[in-house]
Amino acid sequence: MGLAPLWRLRDRPALPAAAPAEAEPVPAPPVDTPTGNERTRRIAAMGWDELRAAVAECRDCRLCERRKQAVLGVGDVEADWLFVGEGPGVEEDEKGEPFVGQAGKLLDAMLAAIDLRRGRKVYIDNAVKCRPPNNRAPEPDETAACFPYLQRQIGLIRPKLIVALGRPAAETLLNCEIKVGASRGRLHDYRGIPLIVTYHPAYLLRNLADKAKAWEDLCFARRTLKELNDVGG
Repeated sequence: MGLAPLWRLRDRPALPAAAPAEAEPVPAPPVDTPTGNERTRRIAAMGWDELRAAVAECRDCRLCERRKQAVLGVGDVEADWLFVGEGPGVEEDEKGEPFVGQAGKLLDAMLAAIDLRRGRKVYIDNAVKCRPPNNRAPEPDETAACFPYLQRQIGLIRPKLIVALGRPAAETLLNCEIKVGASRGRLHDYRGIPLIVTYHPAYLLRNLADKAKAWEDLCFARRTLKELNDVGG
């Protein structure tokens, strides 16, 4: 059987254009203005149907200008596991579903390695819902505009564990500056929900040596959820 992960891609894919993994800006918190507060309160009261419509029609940051469609997220809306990435890429923008390109194939293989599958107790999401041009990292104001949507999704799903895939997702959820290498291997907290930081699959496609570290993080996440389930009965 062996201890190595089973999620290596057979063919090395072309590398997607992306910003360096450790160079993304720290996201700004939601704007604290009467208008911003009202928008946040309105989103916080939405059900899934309203949320889908609001994201599809959203014009609250400049990312909407070049998108083909907004990408809400996909999976089990009563999931135990929530995986949060950075933002849609070219293929996600075309298909309207997160993680469907090469990084998505790797994520699916990573899930399978710990006996998980997309849509079965798993929800997959992104920090921003529209594709940043040229696959750049989201700007702080773009992340701030989308954060109420992500907050509401988390409130509706009520996951037992969140896995932040990469620095932008981790910084968005934890609202502080993050370095993935220094943050992995320990539990963080998002509003009472345990959160684990690991590398984004797109980063792993460019940095194959760090796949072993990502495998350690997946095993840590699996142990953590098992312990949570054991405590909860």
